[in-house]
Amino acid sequence: MPNNIILIGMPASGKTTIGNLLSQKLPDYTLFDTDSIIEKTQGMSISNIFKNKSEDYFRKLEYETIQMVCSGSKKIISVGGGAFENPNNRAALLKFGKVFYLKSDLDILYYRISHDSSRPLLQNENPKQTLEKMLFKREENYKKAHFTVDTSKMNEDEIVRFIIDEANT
Repeated sequence: MPNNIILIGMPASGKTTIGNLLSQKLPDYTLFDTDSIIEKTQGMSISNIFKNKSEDYFRKLEYETIQMVCSGSKKIISVGGGAFENPNNRAALLKFGKVFYLKSDLDILYYRISHDSSRPLLQNENPKQTLEKMLFKREENYKKAHFTVDTSKMNEDEIVRFIIDEANT
């Protein structure tokens, strides 16, 4: 298996933060955040892509971006919360490296996103209920990751150390 690290999980689970910390600890690795790549190539935020194009359009871009970054080695790849729902994305990511599911409790996730208007699927009257339904639906696929990291029980340094240790075995 290639020595790549892939981070998956719900919105606000810490994928971007942990990806950045990993890239600092592993300077010979290159960090790829698929949402950031999409925003740069499209010249607009994910929220605006959802609003002006559609979720289907975004999912197509997400698939193409994942296919693009899934080559080579020594990569840290952070994907959007819904990317692992697509069976083609899931297969590519599981084959391309070690996949780490950053699992967080619903209350922690909700606290982190409660004032964040950049999350298009959570812009509704009851974002906590939406988040709960999303977590319930996605958890089945998230559990297919090689590793589950319970972020509610570890601090950032412990999470990074765990991922580095497991990635090197």
